[in-house]
Amino acid sequence: MMEKNAKIYVAGHRGMVGSAIVRELNRQGYDNVITRTHKELDLCRQEDVEKFFAEEKPEYVFLAAAKVGGIVANQEALADFMYYNMTLEMNVIHSAWQNGCKKLEFLGSSCIYPRMAPQPMPESCLLTSELEKTNEAYALAKISGLKYCEFLNRQYGTDYISVMPTNLYGPNDNYHPTHSHVLPALIRRFHEAKEQNLPYVTCWGDGSPLREFLYVDDLANLCVFLMNNYSGNETVNAGTGKELTIKELTELVAKVIGYTGEIRWDASKPNGTPRKLLDVSKATKLGWTYKTELEEGIRLSYEDFLNNPMRAER
Repeated sequence: MMEKNAKIYVAGHRGMVGSAIVRELNRQGYDNVITRTHKELDLCRQEDVEKFFAEEKPEYVFLAAAKVGGIVANQEALADFMYYNMTLEMNVIHSAWQNGCKKLEFLGSSCIYPRMAPQPMPESCLLTSELEKTNEAYALAKISGLKYCEFLNRQYGTDYISVMPTNLYGPNDNYHPTHSHVLPALIRRFHEAKEQNLPYVTCWGDGSPLREFLYVDDLANLCVFLMNNYSGNETVNAGTGKELTIKELTELVAKVIGYTGEIRWDASKPNGTPRKLLDVSKATKLGWTYKTELEEGIRLSYEDFLNNPMRAER
């Protein structure tokens, strides 16, 4: 168990996940959380990261820093996604190990699992077949971070763990028109359609793919729970174990935002993977389950969107 006054470093504290972890640590009474902005510490610069760890000696590390984006960003910047993510995670994990960090938790993504993985996807299906090509670069980087934690455990007896979240949403999300994920993109589109009194909104595909969504504060709660209650080489899936169609999701977002126009579907546009559901039985057996239902989470996210003056620029 982490002591309440233990020195805890949250890498990526300005992002959606990192900021939620900081909120959760504060909520639980951890009062020695350290952070660095990108300007203060570039995690891609090995020498700077080594210097930071040597000076600060954090006892616990939550590695939530990453270069992320939606399907468009992933396809356009494959090399960038691979380089930035590989470099920053290797720098942080290696420096944590060099400086005697008691425990590190690495945050991945469910895109690490094979494109044709069994559904729901168990942790054990990792590397059993090929990855989805559109985000292969990001997935390979995340798999490398997870495996590096596992190999340090095996070779040096460290206690480094990893957690793989499903689709996340919540405060501090990215609402960029082309570089955001499906749920924040829908929130923005329906908000703008409502403001402009548009008679209809056109969505990609036919609305049939199934997706699972986890509110980011629930993930943060699991992250702290795992840091205190889990050790092992295999990752832990983070999700709700529930799924809905993109069509149902779209209608739910429209309802929460109060958009009453028509929703049209452009079936000439790609649907993406038909189904991506995580098997969450491992986390359940450890004693953890999610708290926030999707409609309530979307309502909280919409409030955050309305109160976030930078939402359009991000």
